[in-house]
Amino acid sequence: QVQLAESGGGAVQAGGSLRLSCTYSRLPLDYSAIAWFRQAPGKEREGVSCITMKDGSTVYLDSVKGRFTLSRDNAKNTVHLQMNNLKSEDTAVYYCAADLTGCGPIRTLIGDYWGQGTAVTVSS
Repeated sequence: QVQLAESGGGAVQAGGSLRLSCTYSRLPLDYSAIAWFRQAPGKEREGVSCITMKDGSTVYLDSVKGRFTLSRDNAKNTVHLQMNNLKSEDTAVYYCAADLTGCGPIRTLIGDYWGQGTAVTVSS
């Protein structure tokens, strides 16, 4: 069974940066993807970004394009979400999830296996 663990959340002021990491195990790299989701208080969960493990192709939510960068390090079984120029509306619990069908359009991501989540708080 695929296992995932997030790290790197915390509190930062608007305009600052954070890097979230997702360490995975037992992930079939040939056809799977790792996606990041977030859920803000009182809001529905939304897909933020997704990376295809085989070729590193990525998709992003429009509101984070140009600010967030998703990358993978298959040798270290880790995916990183670099978040720059953070805004108060980025405040949420961030989850990484494995999708065994790859990345689709950002708003259709579902996730088959999930991490526990890590909180990000951006103060203005």
